[in-house]
Amino acid sequence: VKFNNCAGNKGVRYETNSLDFKVRADGTLYAAHHLQVPSKQLILVVTAWDPQTLGRWEAMVRFLVAEKSQHNGHKPKGRKALPGELVQQQSDTLLPWRQHQSANGLRRQKRDWVIPPINVPENSRGPFPQQLVRIRSDKDKEIHIRYSITGVGADQPPMEVFNIDPVSGRMYVTRPMDREERASYHLRAHAVDMNGNKVENPIDLYIYVIDMNDNRPEFINQVYNGSVDEGSKPGTYVMTVTANDADDGTTANGMVRYRIVTQTPQSPSQNMFTINSETGDIVTVAAGLDREKVQQYIVIVQATDMEGNLNYGLSNTATAIITVTDVNDNPPEFTTSTVSMDTQPQKGVRTSVVIARSLMGQAGSRNWGGMGLPTTTCARSHFSFSQPKGPREKIQHFAAAVDYEMNRAFMLTVMVSNQAPLASGIQMSFQSTAGVTISVTDVNEAPYFPTNHKLIRLEEGVPTGTVLTTFSAVDPDRFMQQAVRYSKLSDPANWLNINATNGQITTAAVLDRESDYIKNNVYEATFLAADNGIPPASGTGTLQIYLIDINDNAPELLPKEAQICEKPNLNVINITAADADIDPNVGPFVFELPSVPSAVRKNWTITRLNGDYAQLSLRIMYLEAGVYDVPIIVTDSGNPPLYNTSVIKVKVCPCDENGDCTTIGAVAAAGLGTGAIIAILICIIILLTMVLLFVVWMKRREKERHTKQLLIDPEDDVRDNILKYDEEGGGEEDQDYDLSQLQQPETMDHVLNKTPGVRRVDERPIGAEPQYPIRPVIPHPGDIGDFINEGLRAADNDPTAPPYDSLLVFDYEGSGSTAGSVSSLNSSSSGDQDYDYLNDWGPRFKKLADMYGGGEED
Repeated sequence: VKFNNCAGNKGVRYETNSLDFKVRADGTLYAAHHLQVPSKQLILVVTAWDPQTLGRWEAMVRFLVAEKSQHNGHKPKGRKALPGELVQQQSDTLLPWRQHQSANGLRRQKRDWVIPPINVPENSRGPFPQQLVRIRSDKDKEIHIRYSITGVGADQPPMEVFNIDPVSGRMYVTRPMDREERASYHLRAHAVDMNGNKVENPIDLYIYVIDMNDNRPEFINQVYNGSVDEGSKPGTYVMTVTANDADDGTTANGMVRYRIVTQTPQSPSQNMFTINSETGDIVTVAAGLDREKVQQYIVIVQATDMEGNLNYGLSNTATAIITVTDVNDNPPEFTTSTVSMDTQPQKGVRTSVVIARSLMGQAGSRNWGGMGLPTTTCARSHFSFSQPKGPREKIQHFAAAVDYEMNRAFMLTVMVSNQAPLASGIQMSFQSTAGVTISVTDVNEAPYFPTNHKLIRLEEGVPTGTVLTTFSAVDPDRFMQQAVRYSKLSDPANWLNINATNGQITTAAVLDRESDYIKNNVYEATFLAADNGIPPASGTGTLQIYLIDINDNAPELLPKEAQICEKPNLNVINITAADADIDPNVGPFVFELPSVPSAVRKNWTITRLNGDYAQLSLRIMYLEAGVYDVPIIVTDSGNPPLYNTSVIKVKVCPCDENGDCTTIGAVAAAGLGTGAIIAILICIIILLTMVLLFVVWMKRREKERHTKQLLIDPEDDVRDNILKYDEEGGGEEDQDYDLSQLQQPETMDHVLNKTPGVRRVDERPIGAEPQYPIRPVIPHPGDIGDFINEGLRAADNDPTAPPYDSLLVFDYEGSGSTAGSVSSLNSSSSGDQDYDYLNDWGPRFKKLADMYGGGEED
């Protein structure tokens, strides 16, 4: 077999669908072992596949088998009918296992058939199961034989697509086949006796699914994008569209043909493009593509199988978008030959000026963008050009570093041309020129500091009022008589002053290098220079002052506190010093003890370690535990040197064998003796005792208050029998108020002269206050009614009775009470009224019933 994958067949491998045949690398097909082919033809499927791209190609190979000639050229005697003849006798029965007997009948030779492939159409409607073929052995006349099939589609996934009757050998297909799912099946037929012993050798069965046109062509993309230059000649390639059909590509079912259905727009012709019906290549078929007229075409392409037969084939469509690309077939052209304009540029600022021109071509492309250049060298030094950013008929150029004081006007000739050359065949000039006159208008420019940032150096500590430097600015407007004024813009420490007229800088305070405002020994301030132009303009300048260090800070001893054992040679105190100055006004330091008081040098000693560290230790053999202030004099190495007497608090305490202070020693070192500790404990105990006594006293007082008896015996106090409902206002029956009583009167005459009744105002009036009745010391039950009536009359006639802004409302107990109204009580001592009904009011009114009822005591 011959195969060509257009890449030299490198790495291509071959295989067949039969175990009896193999293919070498050069395509030679050979038998894998000794075999006899009894049929007249043999069909195999040879597959070539590339392991790198995983592409697979199949071809069908058909063998025509010729019979071998005998010695006499005749058929051997005693030969039975050929298998082909048996098949002709019974078309649906195959005898793959055939016994042949020699001429003398003494020896039996066994031959196997090669069964031709079985074709099954896909999408069959049944009924299922549908018989395909019958397989039987000629030994079934002698013994009982059981048939079975194995392979993909029988006992391997997909399972039970085919089955066989074990007794009759009839093989069936159980469901519709789909060639796109699987195109062929390789099965093996087996024949065994009732005990499972093999009677015949397995036979290969090849089943091929016959393709039906049941799949539409599918485009790889629904939308294809392509481009073609305007003015292209007919036959110019544009793009390729591709559609795949899942049906068999070797038959008409999978052969796809292409055609163009519609073209939009149909200008200048309705058939601007054509398509190769087999390859799908779209090419131009007519001239006249012009991007300035039609920029894009939309073409609908149809793919149809059955070799493009629209009556029987299945179709599908896709959209091809063809963009007409621009070519440089139109040069730029100025609309006017001369241009005059004014501009107000600032020094160093790029200012745009617009020159009109006419452009053709696609915006943003090299064919559209014009490249303008001044024709003189002087103009090129001041002007540069930029391309337009949109399809506008303008071109912008910028004036760079144009100064009115240097040039008041410019006259230049501008040439413009496309970046891309004109297309071939265009008989036009590729460039255009125009004259431009630009007048520069003077504007007020801001003053500027020639030296910015300006750095000066001086020592710190200079006195106030010292002149440091003159920080002046320059006004670039030479033709304007303007004055420049100076002011501070940023002075963090407020150390500097500036003369508003000449910019002279003086100190307003002492400059300190150790200040927090200093960064890396540099102090920075910003000043403002402003002119009096219209409108005014200003510029800023920065002054940096580098401060040189002087020895103006004495060293400080570190640490401030330490701890040492009461016996020497156990531990020492390491001391050092800190100085805010920098080298050479810092170390090496000198550490020494003062001579006064003398006990310092008597008890302590200092040992120098190096220029920055020393050790403080006990000079005597024992020092009593406590806290000691040890003065130490520290001197730096500045010029002149500075010294400082610092005091270090040293706690002397008893220590253990490891040199650490014990707990008792730490307390003793704190300066508290045994007597002081005992006094503190006694004070704490006394304080706790006082708190305890106060709590007991408060508890007792609270108890006495709760157990205090009332002045009147509860049995004799009739007030205990009056019900109280805690209602602060009347119900709906008690809301009919005279609101005029709540208003503030203008005078008090009508209040004082008004007849007795209810009166309320919102402030206490001036007038005589009525006298309220005094309750008797020993009240009598019969006087309760009189007492209540007298108090009610006094309250009604009292304009000063609070609250002033509301009616006097007594407790309202609701309507329908069985107790009736208390206003019916009468203090009359005559025995004419019957109070027996009080016995029916319950236990709470028992006292009243005993006092007023008709008992034996009456």
